[in-house]
Amino acid sequence: MNEPGQTQTDPAADARRRRLELARQAFKDFYAQCFWSYREDAEITEEKIPFVIRGLREHGGLAGYRVAADLCR
Repeated sequence: MNEPGQTQTDPAADARRRRLELARQAFKDFYAQCFWSYREDAEITEEKIPFVIRGLREHGGLAGYRVAADLCR
């Protein structure tokens, strides 16, 4: 049981949060290589994760492909 004052964490929510942060970081890290035609300050939301994955796969080279694979897990 949880101690008083402790909060339970939702593993699914944690996974979504981690995935979104990874997508945002990938957009920044690979901006010049993959996303140069988009606004640099574009907001990356959960709905835009497939766009980030596609860009990484098509233009990110091996490093981008590996990040895309992490985003697909």
